[in-house]
Amino acid sequence: MGLRQDKFAKQIQRDLAELMTLHRNEWLGGTFVTMSNVLVSPDLSYVKVYLSLFNIVNRKDVLKHLNTVVDKEIRHEIAKKIKNNVKKIPEIRFYEDDTLDYVSKMDDLFTKINNENKDS
Repeated sequence: MGLRQDKFAKQIQRDLAELMTLHRNEWLGGTFVTMSNVLVSPDLSYVKVYLSLFNIVNRKDVLKHLNTVVDKEIRHEIAKKIKNNVKKIPEIRFYEDDTLDYVSKMDDLFTKINNENKDS
């Protein structure tokens, strides 16, 4: 990413973190969520936000709810904060960051391989 994209991504991440803290019960149902990454398109019109969802059974429902709320509330709140910095308010989409699940699976696999080698 370019310098402008990086700065914009960091600004969006800060603003979203602040908003999610304020509206955690409304938007996230009080669940614990961290923003692991924010990617911005070169023209700054599209933002992908990757969230790590901890100890949540219905992860897909939380993401679906966030993506429906984004058009009504989140984008409006972000617009208030960045309206003087950009010409067009970006479209925001939330995705699940499944890196921790992948790490856990790999850890289990290595443990299993280690145990099989000890038994041999």
